[in-house]
Amino acid sequence: QAQLAESGGGLVQAGDSLRLSCVQSGRTFSNYAMGWFRQGPGKEREFVANINYAGTTTDYLDAVKGRFTISRDNAKKMVYLQMNGLKPDDTAVYYCAIGRTYFGPPSRHEPDYDYWGQGTQVTVSS
Repeated sequence: QAQLAESGGGLVQAGDSLRLSCVQSGRTFSNYAMGWFRQGPGKEREFVANINYAGTTTDYLDAVKGRFTISRDNAKKMVYLQMNGLKPDDTAVYYCAIGRTYFGPPSRHEPDYDYWGQGTQVTVSS
């Protein structure tokens, strides 16, 4: 079973930046896609970004394209989400997740991820 732990959330003003981090243990990190999801207040959890096992392919929710960047460091078993130009609509608990398929492609769909972190709160004020 994999374990994931996010960090880096906080309270910021619109236009500010944050860098979220997620560390993984319990699984061969470099063999799996990683994703970031978020759940805003009163909303369903939604896909934000993903990255393939090698860090060569990425995908983003349309609302964050051009503002957020996902990256990974397989040697450190870390995945990151750099968030620039934050907006109040970005307010949510952000979760990292690991793909369930060995060397599988990245996905936007929650069922394609089998282990999740505890989440880190991002709050963006107007």
